[in-house]
Amino acid sequence: MMIDTKTATFGKDMLSLLEWNKAELIDMIKLAVAMKTNPSHYSHMLSGKILGMIFDKPSTRTRVSFEAGILQLGGQAIVMSSKELQIGRGEPIKDTAHVMSEYIDAIMIRTFSHQKIEELATHASIPIINGLTDLHHPCQALADLMTIYEWKDQFNGVKLAYIGDGNNVCHSLLLAGAMVGLDISLAMPKGYEVAEEILFEAQKLTEQTGSQIFITEDPQLAVTDADFIYTDVWTSMGQEEENAKRLADFAEKYQVNAQLTRYAKPDYHFLHCLPAHREEEVTTEIIDGEHSVIYQQAGNRLHVQKALLAAILESK
Repeated sequence: MMIDTKTATFGKDMLSLLEWNKAELIDMIKLAVAMKTNPSHYSHMLSGKILGMIFDKPSTRTRVSFEAGILQLGGQAIVMSSKELQIGRGEPIKDTAHVMSEYIDAIMIRTFSHQKIEELATHASIPIINGLTDLHHPCQALADLMTIYEWKDQFNGVKLAYIGDGNNVCHSLLLAGAMVGLDISLAMPKGYEVAEEILFEAQKLTEQTGSQIFITEDPQLAVTDADFIYTDVWTSMGQEEENAKRLADFAEKYQVNAQLTRYAKPDYHFLHCLPAHREEEVTTEIIDGEHSVIYQQAGNRLHVQKALLAAILESK
């Protein structure tokens, strides 16, 4: 399985999933599965290519999976903190984008402001990959889709319930699901809803795919007959000052536990993007139990990101 990179995807950014379409995403998922099954077949695909990685936020899965991924495809990685670059001392993003475009083949950046990554992409002549911003986490959503596909071999008719904060993970998951035809139910307390512009874009996508979006404050309604239950930490990086209030707002009924999961299908699977806070958003019994596929999900970050790198950098 190979993506026809000469047409739509070579040189393309991944700032959010909105730059991509359903066919491209599904092709990428299928390529990721092929790479996972037979990695040696793709080991020289990106020989000579260099991926620059910029981190404004700490990272485990994003850093290791991207660095391992480019190496496994025959390329190289340069890992940088913004504090190590002149951008950390006030150099305009425009200048950094133009200069780095002269040196390397793509940039993956993990930062706070989504506007920053959009500005970087505006001025760079090489592909820009969003490794995480406060608004989107598209690479995580790709891994989520791959995990669902491995279990169900399809997206239509599959229900995913997300319980928690309407954060960057939720935003990209909602867009991804709407794009490929998943039915998605969201349960979150008042004041922690999905951003209006994200919901608007997701609802537009459902007009093409038939995906159903259901939003409620009641987690039991959300997980009823769900094939997958997904949650994330209640307090993301940069929100530490809100932690006490968030714990109070979520703790009463938004924890994924045995009482809640009994409303899902008997063979449901549990997803979490990690890192997790056991006994907060999810009990240890669930996250470490027989329904949990969190390590498969985390492992799939490597494979979908390899497929993404191939799609944007392999031109032959």
